[in-house]
Amino acid sequence: MKLIFKQRFFSWFDSYDIYDETGHIVYQVEGKLAWGHKLVIYDRSGNEVGTVLEKVMTILPKFEIYKNNAYIGCLSKELSFFTPHYNIDYNGWHIDGTLTEWNYTIIDANHTPVAIISKEIFNLTDTYVIDVKNHESALDTLMFVLAIDAEKCSRNR
Repeated sequence: MKLIFKQRFFSWFDSYDIYDETGHIVYQVEGKLAWGHKLVIYDRSGNEVGTVLEKVMTILPKFEIYKNNAYIGCLSKELSFFTPHYNIDYNGWHIDGTLTEWNYTIIDANHTPVAIISKEIFNLTDTYVIDVKNHESALDTLMFVLAIDAEKCSRNR
């Protein structure tokens, strides 16, 4: 399953539309006023299905992930020098990125790819293609990708 993650062009807070392979909106993401990043994910019916919440009093960036208002895990950036590494406290997942920080792979505890994330570079706003191997993990994967994008945004301010 592929998801196309596009940041909206004009918005005061982080706002994204998430499309499926056929071009239909699957999720909408709205940034909310908070001390750190707070991203709320809605399904195509407008139901809140997830939240990505930045923890602001940490040495390295950390984001808590909630699915249907229940905590499922967190993403924290690891200290690294050349390529970005993120630890995910969820199902033994781990994320490795490339030097350019445009491409990422989420792997599980068995070193099997969960998803491959690629940034499309010739767009006016942030656009990622998320190739999810298992349909059931699409929302979870999306929330971790949103956390990575929010971390990069915070770093570039």
